[in-house]
Amino acid sequence: MDSLVMGLLIAAGVIVVLYFLIFVILGLRVISSDQVAVVEKWWSFRGSLKDSIIALKGEAGYSPNLLRGGIHFRSALMYKIHKYPLITIPQGQISYIFARDGKPLAPTQTLGAVIPEANNFQDVTGFLQNGGQRGPQRGILREGTYAINLAQFIVITPSDIKAIFNSSKNERLELVSMQKTLLERNAFSPVIIMGNNGGEASDVMGIVTVHDGLSLQDGEIIAPYVGEEHASFQDPEKFLQINGRRGKQIQVLTDGTYYINRLFATVEYRPKTVVPIGFVGVVVSFFGKEGVDTTGSEYKHGELVGQGCKGVLEKPLMPGKYAFNTDAGKVVLVPTTNIILKWNRGEIGSHKYDENLTEVDIITKDAFEPSLPLSVVMHIDYKQAPWVIQRFGDINMLVNQSLDPLVSAYFKDVAQTKTLIELIQERSEIRERAVGEMKEKFQKYNLQLEEVLIGTPKSPVEDVQIENILTQLRERQIAEEKKVTYQKQQSAAESEKSLREAEAVAQQQSFLTKSKIQIEIERNSGAALASKAEQEANQIVALAKANSARITLEGEAEASKESNVGLAKARAIDAQVKAYGGAEYRVIQEVTDKLSDAIKNSKVDIVPKTVVNMGGNGNNDNGNGSSTIMDTLLKFITLDKLGVSLDNSSDSPVELKAPVKETIPQVEVQ
Repeated sequence: MDSLVMGLLIAAGVIVVLYFLIFVILGLRVISSDQVAVVEKWWSFRGSLKDSIIALKGEAGYSPNLLRGGIHFRSALMYKIHKYPLITIPQGQISYIFARDGKPLAPTQTLGAVIPEANNFQDVTGFLQNGGQRGPQRGILREGTYAINLAQFIVITPSDIKAIFNSSKNERLELVSMQKTLLERNAFSPVIIMGNNGGEASDVMGIVTVHDGLSLQDGEIIAPYVGEEHASFQDPEKFLQINGRRGKQIQVLTDGTYYINRLFATVEYRPKTVVPIGFVGVVVSFFGKEGVDTTGSEYKHGELVGQGCKGVLEKPLMPGKYAFNTDAGKVVLVPTTNIILKWNRGEIGSHKYDENLTEVDIITKDAFEPSLPLSVVMHIDYKQAPWVIQRFGDINMLVNQSLDPLVSAYFKDVAQTKTLIELIQERSEIRERAVGEMKEKFQKYNLQLEEVLIGTPKSPVEDVQIENILTQLRERQIAEEKKVTYQKQQSAAESEKSLREAEAVAQQQSFLTKSKIQIEIERNSGAALASKAEQEANQIVALAKANSARITLEGEAEASKESNVGLAKARAIDAQVKAYGGAEYRVIQEVTDKLSDAIKNSKVDIVPKTVVNMGGNGNNDNGNGSSTIMDTLLKFITLDKLGVSLDNSSDSPVELKAPVKETIPQVEVQ
């Protein structure tokens, strides 16, 4: 029993001796591949450190070099080993470094300079030997895995402070405060400015404020633009090398992702400046050099300057979206569409420049005191917009301090020359006159007057006199409108009559068409008949001409015959006249013969059928004795009419004595 115990004690002693020999004397250390170890030297023949933490020359203290994965021998009698996992930074995350050893920061610095030889803080010796500085660093750790000596560099992440704390409690509290500040700035995530899902540019931008470097020069309120070599503030060393200064930066961040050390520069998100359609943006710059005035010597209201100068820029911003740094200036929107200003309490234009305008109080020539509502339509040329802003500051000041007094005074003057009725009835003439006269005044303010609209004068609430006058005018107008209405009704009735006639004509159109066709047929038939008649007439004319020629020849022949017969008869008569003893006797004889023949041929009794013959001889009465008596009677009558005297002294035959001695003229028959 005692031997067993003795054996166990001996074995334990051997194990202790071996452990002491292996792990204490020899210092066997096994480090896995995902770990590193910081070696802390407890004592050294070279002494200890005085004002540093890292022993670059083998002094007692933290070694700058790390133990990586594998088996290492470090005697516990001289060294202390601090093992921990490799530092891993997730994707899309930023970690910050605080250096415990190095040169102190300069008075103008807030962060330690980036040392390229430090290889992202994995080479402590390179960092310290090349001027690395203690304190928070400008350099950051982005996504990846790093073998960092936590005795020299403290790594601050959103959830942890990775360090080997053998220092005071104050140092730890300082690091916790630093972590809190970074969390408040959302500093562990990159700056992301991006548009919406539709691919449009975002409506925000980043205003950058740098917290390290030289201060601004006297008179400057914002740091000047120094170029793009610093990759939008992601390379602090380059930014400072090209004379970048601390403070608000004129350069802004637009859409993109930026890994910016938020201890070096903070980013404030602000909306972009949007110049809508129908506007221009006049830029009032608070930053830049002294510019040359472009308005000319005659313009006394201020200066306009070029791009990059301080003042009102002569070139406005056209409609669009701009990443304009509102710390470096402001953009005054000026409408380029028509602006309607209404001097009316109850109406406000879309631009709301007239929200302080009221009706113009006027006094007419006949002592009425109405209020006159007005509307003015004006336009600002986009090229003239900077002049307007430079002169008035903004459109509200232009309207309230200049246009309102100008327009009110003008219409007060006009009202004093017009009665109330004239003001109402002559509104068109007053408006045209106002447009013509006020255009020149508006042009002096670099404005273009488009139109002036005059409303109906309004009376005070308790004043009914103006309303009575307006009522009379309305009644007069109603009477005029009735006249027009009656005329229109009459015209409509006449139009309806014409319509009815047209409809009747349309209904009879088929008959009219047939009649027109029939007329054409009859006209053609008539033309044919006329042509035929003309031909027949020509034929008749020809025949008539032929017959006329024949008749003419026959007439000439007959006339020649009659002429010859007449001449013969004339000669015979002339002989008879001579035989009777004169022409009158021949005439008597002729008349007597004709009358006798007429009595013979008629069946009328001239004398009674019974005649008493008183001593006469009835030998020649042909049985009744009437012929002889009648012959004698007719002869006596004829002779008496001719003025011939009868000799009754004897029974001898009657001797006629005619007073007419002329003979019957000869008739020539041709």
